Amino acid sequence: MSYELQALIGTLELLKVAAAEVSAARVVPLGQGLALIPVTSSVLAALQGDGSADKPVGGAGFGRHADGFELRLAAWSKAGPIACVEAEYSGGSGTQRAAVWVDGRIVLGPLGSGEFEPAPPEGTPISRALRLLGAHPGDGGTDEFAAVGLGRHRSTREWATAAAD
Repeated sequence: MSYELQALIGTLELLKVAAAEVSAARVVPLGQGLALIPVTSSVLAALQGDGSADKPVGGAGFGRHADGFELRLAAWSKAGPIACVEAEYSGGSGTQRAAVWVDGRIVLGPLGSGEFEPAPPEGTPISRALRLLGAHPGDGGTDEFAAVGLGRHRSTREWATAAAD
């Protein structure tokens, strides 16, 4: 079974404000007061802009994101922390990437985990990012990823469809 996600995560209130600026963006509530915006191709195109402005300090350099994307995240982070997360798994192995912006700057990452790498003691990149956003592990030893409900859907497309409901 595969899992694929590209999303922005922050508080529900912050992402509602962010989504108001990007017509293609849809906000999906998660647990613990957080929410996500699935980064679909139309959201990505709107966020990238023309990329002509100055780069934010400490750019994350996520491979498929132009400078305008990170500038927008830096701007939104002045109202509260926001994370960009990516995950891709198939057959139990995969990769994760995460970065968190606070007050216009990257404060975590970009962090990445490679295929077949064990999770470090401090947690996976996405769990570490969620922790900075205020998430905490769930009962029964679940990590932040599971505790906020990121396993509810298996793909960015499913998250985007859930947002439309």
